[in-house]
Amino acid sequence: MKPATKPTNSSSAEAEGSAGAVAAAALSLPARLEAILYLKGRAVMLKELAQLAGCSSEEASTALMILMADYAHRETALEIRQDGDGYSLQLQADLADLVHTLVPLDLCAATLRTLAAIALKQPIRQAVLVDMRGSGAYDHIKELMAQGFVARRREQDGRSYWLTLTEKFHRTYTIRPPTQEPGQEPTT
Repeated sequence: MKPATKPTNSSSAEAEGSAGAVAAAALSLPARLEAILYLKGRAVMLKELAQLAGCSSEEASTALMILMADYAHRETALEIRQDGDGYSLQLQADLADLVHTLVPLDLCAATLRTLAAIALKQPIRQAVLVDMRGSGAYDHIKELMAQGFVARRREQDGRSYWLTLTEKFHRTYTIRPPTQEPGQEPTT
């Protein structure tokens, strides 16, 4: 006869979460920090890294030094960069020419801001974007369309255009397209 087991209040989500935590804990601390930096895709403060990795700030700092030394001694395109109190995983700076060859973006800061506004609000009416960004947005839109990052479609009433991102944008920036919403209308 089996001994009686206590009923548990844990859900399957907790079980899956703890299984992921066990798998992550099996990795070395430098490997966990590397995974965190890769997944975050931005500079992460030491305190946040330590919290996410489940260690002290001192342990995280030591593990980061090991990881940085490891990247410095192997032939790789990536590096761990420290910017102030934050750490990030990124391409080595000397690969900038290669990046520009593969992803030629000759966009000025203002055009990039317009592109970011479209990306955040798409689909967005051109008139709304011009209200947000100013009349210079007309030139930005032309440039973004010429580079293939933005498409526009005339509104049904014919007064303005709907602006959306193109497949080229999503391939270039590996950002998944939203399932519509912000300004609504387009569904072609």
